[in-house]
Amino acid sequence: MFIVNMVVVFAFCVSVFAAVRLFLYRSALVFALRKWSDWIDDKLHVHQFFKVPQLNQNAQENQLYRKVFVYVNSLSSLEDSDFTNLVNSAAVKSNDIVLCLDDNQVVQDQFLGARVSWMNKVHDGGGRSLVLRIKKKDKRRILRPYLQHIHTVSDNIEQRRRELKLFMNRSLASDDSAAGRWRSVPFTHPSTFETVVMESDLKNRVKSDLETFLKSQQYYHKLGRVWRRSFLLYGPSGTGKSSFIAAMANFLNYDVYDIDLSRVSDDSDLKLLLLQTGSKSVIVVEDVDRLIQEKLMAVSFSGLLNFMDGIVNSCCGDEKIMVFTMNCKEHIDPAMLRPGRIDVHIHFPLCDFNSFKCLANSYLGVKEHKLFPQVEEIFQTGATLSPAEIGELMLVHRSSPSRAIKTVITALQTDGRHGGRWRRLTEISSLATPPRPISADEQGCATWKDTVPVAKEFRKLYGLLRMKSAKRSEPLDHDLESIQR
Repeated sequence: MFIVNMVVVFAFCVSVFAAVRLFLYRSALVFALRKWSDWIDDKLHVHQFFKVPQLNQNAQENQLYRKVFVYVNSLSSLEDSDFTNLVNSAAVKSNDIVLCLDDNQVVQDQFLGARVSWMNKVHDGGGRSLVLRIKKKDKRRILRPYLQHIHTVSDNIEQRRRELKLFMNRSLASDDSAAGRWRSVPFTHPSTFETVVMESDLKNRVKSDLETFLKSQQYYHKLGRVWRRSFLLYGPSGTGKSSFIAAMANFLNYDVYDIDLSRVSDDSDLKLLLLQTGSKSVIVVEDVDRLIQEKLMAVSFSGLLNFMDGIVNSCCGDEKIMVFTMNCKEHIDPAMLRPGRIDVHIHFPLCDFNSFKCLANSYLGVKEHKLFPQVEEIFQTGATLSPAEIGELMLVHRSSPSRAIKTVITALQTDGRHGGRWRRLTEISSLATPPRPISADEQGCATWKDTVPVAKEFRKLYGLLRMKSAKRSEPLDHDLESIQR
């Protein structure tokens, strides 16, 4: 009986092995038949070849070669080929591994029902070219739309892969002819529209406006207008204007050109800087009102107006977003703010209760808390701070949401009158640095760089405030806890 069982098991194993072998053989046979069919089809048709050399006649890089190379290396048929190269390209974000054609390798592609192939040809002299093989009967029907398709796909791929950069202008006196007027660093700001504290409706309208702008090249050109969109962001310091600019750049996948007007020598120098900016970029000029009122720039007012909408804008490339920031626009000449120079005005106010809840959710992971009614009541009295101030308090006490909210309550009760706390911190910092006059338009809000030297004074000040607040709030906390129980 045992022997019979062993024979049955052995026979079953042999049957399974035979079935697997037959399946693999049939799969291989189908693959071979498909290749033979393609070979016979190629022999029955006349083909035409188009060579795309790596270098043009002036020994410069052929831009079409670069686009075709990007496109061919993205084909799914390259993944299914018998072999290919895996490379790490410096032009790709995050050290991604990408596929790359080997020398003299052929890869297939299909477009509008026609089958074409590309070969990565290496010439004897060391040059390279990509050779397109296409059936002559399909050439007239698909060649032009196929090349346009390659342009579109390669542009999208390069746009997703490219590393964003932040460009800053050098002063003319320190200009190095080898380095140029712009120096750049990788743009790695993590801000996105999801992390920006702003009304949801306004945020969605801005995103929709930017998405429409991206698709409007032909519309702008039809109107005879430069493909450009300009924004004015105004509000007290610390309300999120810089983070919003970073979110715009990340959303559009655009480089950022941060123009420091105090480093610009005259109107002509500003025009030259603009001419040296690239397409697909966000051009930023911050604190325009302060620069004008304190006369910290050599550029004339008319030169600034020409920079915003002059003829130079039409000569420095398409697809640009221009962003200007101010603390207050009430004392700015209306000529600077008229439609055509500024398309969209966005106000960044000090924090209200809704903004506070968004910050609590982002910084503390808290959507509801027993102290929220008390915070709302304080906001209703008119007390307010900037989102940056409240966010910093929450960041310091992020391990204890209750302590963080109590600290915010204390700050609102004692200094929540249009940035009064920041005014005092600026006065403290004047012990280490010469005082800077604060204009009325700044509304008592100093910039972040003014508060950096006073981090220790800040901690001492709020250490005392927390001690006093803890003593005052103990009975209230006890009552709230007993109600919860």
